Amino acid sequence: MSIVIVGAGRIGSSVLEMATDVDIEIRVVEQDPSRVDELESAENCEVISGDATDRETLLRARVNDADAVITTTEEDATNLMVLMVAREMGCDTLVSVVHQEANLPLFSQFGATVIENPQRLIAEYLFRGVWNPTIQDFMHVGDPKSEAEVFELAVNESAPIVAKTLEQADVEGLLPSSMIVVAVERDGEIIIPRGHTTVEAGDLVTVFSKEGVTDEVTEPFDSGTDGLTDILD
Repeated sequence: MSIVIVGAGRIGSSVLEMATDVDIEIRVVEQDPSRVDELESAENCEVISGDATDRETLLRARVNDADAVITTTEEDATNLMVLMVAREMGCDTLVSVVHQEANLPLFSQFGATVIENPQRLIAEYLFRGVWNPTIQDFMHVGDPKSEAEVFELAVNESAPIVAKTLEQADVEGLLPSSMIVVAVERDGEIIIPRGHTTVEAGDLVTVFSKEGVTDEVTEPFDSGTDGLTDILD
């Protein structure tokens, strides 16, 4: 498998780092001379120096032979233009960051998989880490405007659900009908939960919630702390 990463800034560098952990042929397009020099000293990728919106640059990057193109620059116009050319060259799998919500339909026209506004996503992670420290990780599901989310909750030792099975918790009304416990991580082991699965303090519980992160969903796994208010108090 081969991928072309366009842009080796903060996002592109992170993608490159992850891609090198698996057996993938990586080609990186970057026009910043200092960044090109840094990348050329590495042995895990081929570096193509040049403007990615120039068709000749993409030809040198052999986009026509790539299994996927990932655009990570800070300009939506640049990312979109690269995807347009890559599509013309025959690359079917297109992935891009999109910084402005209004530009999403343009990227969708090319069938691109998009990550919307990465800066806002980072900000949301940081804010949630303060507002509700119980939440370890999260991901929006479905339409960007949908409230549905999958997220991880650390089970507090004094949480109402501790020592109860999921069936007991459901019967007692602890678990709202709009949520499902999809996994439990305990001592490094992933447990596929069933009704008889008992929740223990310290578990990392993965939850799907149609209503997103709400008090009704988090309270069974927490000790009743009130997010930011309690932290500041």
